Amino acid sequence: MKKRLKQEPVPAERQETVRRQIIRLLEGRTLSARDISTDVRISEREVFGHLEHIRKTINRDEQKFLVTPSVCGKCNFVFRKRDRLKKPGKCPVCRSGLIQEPLFSITGSSES
Repeated sequence: MKKRLKQEPVPAERQETVRRQIIRLLEGRTLSARDISTDVRISEREVFGHLEHIRKTINRDEQKFLVTPSVCGKCNFVFRKRDRLKKPGKCPVCRSGLIQEPLFSITGSSES
C-alpha cells in the first residue's frame, strides 16, 4: 500500500499585497467585507483582520478609513458606538438577527 503525498495548495500569484489590494478597492468606493472577500479572493475572516490593520495605518496618513455602521433590519437601530468591524449577532433592542453588515470606504488623497 503506497502513501499518497499531500500536495500543498499553490497560492494565487499577486502583483501587490492583499492590504494594498483592499485599500485600492476601497478608495472612493463603499464595500462590505463580503464584497472585498469576493474581489480579493480571501475569506471574510481574513478581510476583517486586514481591515483592522488598515484602519490603524490609514488614519495616520491624509486618508480616512470610514465605517458605515450596521443597522437592524427590523427596528432600524444603528450600531454607532461599536468598535468591532464585524457584523453584530443580534440587535440589543429587539433581539432580531436581521442586521445589515457594516460598509467600509477610504476617502482623501491617495498619493503613494
